[in-house]
Formats: sequence, C-alpha cells, structure tokens
Amino acid sequence: MRIVSICPSNTEIIDYLGMTSSLIGVDDYSDYPEEVRTLPRLGPDLSIDMDKLQSMNPDLVFSSLSVPGMERNIDELNKRNIPHITLNPQSFKDIADDILTVGKACGMEEEALLKQQEFLQTIEELKRLSAKVEHRPSLYWEWWPKPVFTPGKINWLTELSEMVGAENSFSDVELASVQTDWDDVRKRDPDYICLAWVGVQQKRVNPDLVRKRPDWDTMKAVRNDRILVLEEALYCRPSPLLLKGAMELAILLHPRIYDEMEVGP
Repeated sequence: MRIVSICPSNTEIIDYLGMTSSLIGVDDYSDYPEEVRTLPRLGPDLSIDMDKLQSMNPDLVFSSLSVPGMERNIDELNKRNIPHITLNPQSFKDIADDILTVGKACGMEEEALLKQQEFLQTIEELKRLSAKVEHRPSLYWEWWPKPVFTPGKINWLTELSEMVGAENSFSDVELASVQTDWDDVRKRDPDYICLAWVGVQQKRVNPDLVRKRPDWDTMKAVRNDRILVLEEALYCRPSPLLLKGAMELAILLHPRIYDEMEVGP
C-alpha cells in the first residue's frame, strides 16, 4: 500500500505495526522513526499541501483529531475524495484500538492483533508494578509555558502518571487540556515539574526559566531540584511511544520497583 500520514502519532502507530516502508509522505513534524525524516514532507500538520498530497496518489491517508485544527485538512480530503481514516486517540485504550484500526485498514489484522496485545500487556505490567508504590508523588505536566497549558483528567498523561506510580496534579479538572496560570500551579505545589513543551526540542527547554517565575522558589519541586526536562515526543503524542516514555519516567521516579522492566526501542 501507498500510505500518507499527516500527524506524528499516526506515523508512530504505522511504525509500531512495521509498515514504515509503506509510507510515501508525512507531515513536517513526523520525526520517528529515523527513516521517515527522508520522506517527502507535506507541510505542517495544520497546513498540509493537499495538491502535493493528491499528486502522490496514495491508497490511504491517516489524519487525527488529536491535533486541534486538523478538521480543515479532513474537510479537504473529503472534498477531493481522497481515501482516508481519521483517528482521535485521547486514552491508552484509544491508542490500542487505533493499532487494530490501522492494521485492519492496511490488510494486516492478524499482525495488528498481536501488536495490540503486546501494547496492552506492557500497560498491565506497568500497572502491576505501580501497585507496589507506597508514596505516589504529584506531577505537574507543562505542555506550554505562557499561557500555561497542562493535561487534565481526560488525557493520556493522567493515565501515564498513574502507571508510573504518580498522580497528575491537574487530574481534578475534567478536561483533556487545561489553560491555567503560574499562580494556580504554585498553589498546587507538585512534587515534580515535568516540562514537555509541544514541538520544542528537549535541548531547547531551559529549566532556569521555571525557577525564575514569581514565588516558584517556594515550591517543593523547585526547592528539591525536581524539574524534569522530558522529550516531548515520548509524552505529547498519543502513540505507542508513550510506553517508552512511561518506562523511562517510572524508572526515574521509582528505580527499585521499575528497574526490572526494559525500556523498548
């Protein structure tokens, strides 16, 4: 099949299923696995070059509503009668379902079932180990610094936090993404600050900027130097890469409990 992905999380699901060689084009932000970086680029995920995409004559295009604003691309795909499937993962269950959906659409249902089972088994192993954690630290996840965006209850990072023996400090807010402010975060006084700025490379995130925020020097996470600069690709995209992120964070938070797990590729 000739497949196009216009969202990084879709590209990563396709790779998880071993179908990277079927990709003929991707959006500008798809960067995993390494091989996709040499593929034709179709523009930012919210401004896909539809003329270029159509000229490729793909058998199937994968889009995703997990990226706000993707509707514009989907409307254009419909207008042009380009075969496409739109995913919308917000939870680990959704991701597991999408693994099967993508596999079925590409004629690989049997292989997809096996990969889905592997994905779910890893989740269960993480949950089993999390039950051994006696003290579950609170995590403040920062997707964007100003204005502040952080995941709420209806988000995969709340689930991931629980899997790694911790709690999302904004899990009481019934939203997928919460816009708040520095003072609200300070009052919640999390044990750890997890910086994973969407679209920003890990090396470009400066934790000193966080330390300089008004009155943040009074927070436990700042006083105890528990500001984690994380690779956004492992936490900000609803794809199987989240499991790698979960295992890395779990080992960091609770090494004695989680060190028996192997971090995947």
